[in-house]
Amino acid sequence: MLILNFYYIVPMVSVLCGLWVFVSKRKHLLNTLLSLEYIMLNIFWIMSLHLSNMGHESYFVLFFLTLAACEGALGLALLVSVVRTHGNDWFSSLSVLQSETSYYLVLYWYF
Repeated sequence: MLILNFYYIVPMVSVLCGLWVFVSKRKHLLNTLLSLEYIMLNIFWIMSLHLSNMGHESYFVLFFLTLAACEGALGLALLVSVVRTHGNDWFSSLSVLQSETSYYLVLYWYF
């Protein structure tokens, strides 16, 4: 019974470590994306352990893994577009109203 609890405690502690990194190291967009992927991987680990111990099918786990991969691809696309437009991935430089050119681009795309 202790080993079974250990299998659940390690991924939960890993999720908490990922949440701590997400909250504390959020200056760069890449750090936040990596911590989100780490959290998703550990949630996948918890779900696969739980469903395999209960004897259920793992179709939902595969669906969750597919959504996590799509989330990672969208995050990388967002990172590439931010680096191309702003030159870095700092959250402090992501203000839309920071320069007039980006403000006019937003107005152009909005209307």
